[in-house]
Amino acid sequence: MVEKMKAAVMYGPNDIRYEDVDRPVCPEGGFVLKVKAVGLCGSDIRNLTTDSKNGNYPYIYGHEVVGEVCEVYPGIDKYKIGQTIYVYPDAHCLKCENCRSGHNEQCTEIERYTDRPGGFAQYIAYTKKRVDRGATYVLPDGVDPILATLAEPMSSTYACVDNINVTLGDTVAIIGAGPIGIFLSILSKMRGAKKVILIDINQSRLDKASEFNVDYIINSSEKDPVKEVLRLTNNIGAHKVISANPSTAAQKQAILMAKKSGIVVFFGGVPKGELTEIDTNIIHYNGLWIYGHYGANSIQVQKAFELAISKDFPAKKIITHVLPLKDINKALELTKTGEALKVALLPNEK
Repeated sequence: MVEKMKAAVMYGPNDIRYEDVDRPVCPEGGFVLKVKAVGLCGSDIRNLTTDSKNGNYPYIYGHEVVGEVCEVYPGIDKYKIGQTIYVYPDAHCLKCENCRSGHNEQCTEIERYTDRPGGFAQYIAYTKKRVDRGATYVLPDGVDPILATLAEPMSSTYACVDNINVTLGDTVAIIGAGPIGIFLSILSKMRGAKKVILIDINQSRLDKASEFNVDYIINSSEKDPVKEVLRLTNNIGAHKVISANPSTAAQKQAILMAKKSGIVVFFGGVPKGELTEIDTNIIHYNGLWIYGHYGANSIQVQKAFELAISKDFPAKKIITHVLPLKDINKALELTKTGEALKVALLPNEK
């Protein structure tokens, strides 16, 4: 008889049902985790509220997974029963040209987390390929698994500020005050940025952001953010501008608020089919460097995990809500309205 477990199963856009499903069996050469905590990510919200699987349902999402090893295939000694580990969502091959050149995020032989059922469930199985490739990290004794769910969003933001070398004296403007914008703000200050300017249309999010040592906040539904950034920088502009939201309007604004010879990062992906109209003469004559950012390389993933669970990072302030998995629809609503900054879900608690 197949054992059952509880999971949050997607049947279509905005149709997520908490129900019984088959518990995964341990794959040959793999292992199974009892999920102790799983973060709710902005990409999860986008996936759960759109036809993300092109009608191929039911499906289980969830990729910010921390769990306890409860089953290991015979002969695998890399994992021990009872260990609590964080699993980075994507398994990079570590052998292709992109991986070998330090760009694991562009791996051509990647095993993506969307290829298999995710962590919005009591249990999740990982394959032999994951065992071979790693990107799993054991939590030290005494570390709260809830805090470790931040390691995944930390990895991409850590990589972003690392790649563009946010450094001492910089002015950094960040468009988007969700969890990613907060991460970018905190990390920029930790790296020595003199001014961090955070921009959003949601005042509730901006109010929460004020708790994280942000120098200036701008409500772009009330004020022109480009004019405000120029005013705050004596009409020079920001050294680094990061568009951290799914908006073509924000990408256009980012170009206009960067200083000459500055750097602009398109961090947040926009909806498929939407194009951003940009006056490329501004890029040309102002000597701007434009970067697209996605993911992190292997060492950045490791460093992000270590920082996320350290006392140097205000993880407990970022995770504003902890809910049982059965309340996932409530978690979605809290996050979409801005009442919640970051939600962690507990699949094995009622």
